[in-house]
Amino acid sequence: MIRFENDYAEGAHERILKRLLETNEEQTPGYGMDTYCENAKAYIRKACDMENADVHLLVGGTQTNTTVIASILHPHQGAVAASTGHIAVHETGAIEATGHKVLTLPSDDGKIRAEQVKEVYDAHWNDVTHEHMVQPGLVYISHPTENGTTYSKAELEALSKVCREHGLPLFLDGARLGYGLVSKDSDLSLADIARLCDVFYIGGTKVGALCGEAVVITNDALKKDFRYFIKQRGGLLAKGRLLGIQFEALFEDGLYYEIASHAVEMAMMIREAFIEKGYSFRYDSVTNQQFPILHHDVLSELGKKYSFSLWEKFDDNHSVVRFCTSWATKKENVEMLIEDIKAL
Repeated sequence: MIRFENDYAEGAHERILKRLLETNEEQTPGYGMDTYCENAKAYIRKACDMENADVHLLVGGTQTNTTVIASILHPHQGAVAASTGHIAVHETGAIEATGHKVLTLPSDDGKIRAEQVKEVYDAHWNDVTHEHMVQPGLVYISHPTENGTTYSKAELEALSKVCREHGLPLFLDGARLGYGLVSKDSDLSLADIARLCDVFYIGGTKVGALCGEAVVITNDALKKDFRYFIKQRGGLLAKGRLLGIQFEALFEDGLYYEIASHAVEMAMMIREAFIEKGYSFRYDSVTNQQFPILHHDVLSELGKKYSFSLWEKFDDNHSVVRFCTSWATKKENVEMLIEDIKAL
């Protein structure tokens, strides 16, 4: 079985594994106070063109989302997110478990717009009984979104502007950030994201690392005591150097972008094959996630050799599925899939 259901089915890029093995018997301070973590943070600050950013290394995405959101919100506040957002759908109520409601906005493509944020803010404060309601306290977005779509620089600038005008910190979930940055339609850089967001994270788990997410805090008001929040949420890894070594390897010479570019290239080959065969897509994604709409007979045929994710029902005879590529997706496997698509 050739697997296309996610971008974390394999272990880690060989250069990361090699570095972990080379440093295995070194003794270092714990809890991220080692030179590898410091080097990784310096590389990330340089990539963000923001030397005063705080960088913290955590283990996984849900842990990162809960830690960041809990560190920002007061007990009476909630996180504004798309109805399809990861924190609203695929984190088992983790945000609610921290005592904070997810305030969802309708979204078909996974993105939310500046005008929606303004509307939900105004609706709250214009209600004479607003103190009886959960107050919007921050705005959460993903880039790419759950549906593989991406924000343009203009869209992110508009969101950033309305958030800052209304005192709402903008938090960008970058679990798959690399794939968004290298996509063919992208006009956003890491420096743009650092400039426009109050806090974001650079995903490693889904972009070539064994595990790890790098939180970047650019808003000075959100920096204080963040390590306390990490510890309280179970995220302060004793062997923190394991995260530092991985992000050092990813960012010292551009490996992060190299990994992401390969995955997107493979996904675009799959996309073109479906398009040439006349299939439509549920979402207009140019990242490593592709969402063709396929007849159930086609699903059965492709399912004999390939695994992929069933995403949503489209109609009685068709479903939306997700084909997802990674750093380790082999071109020969993609070419085999393309030949089978042609033969459908």
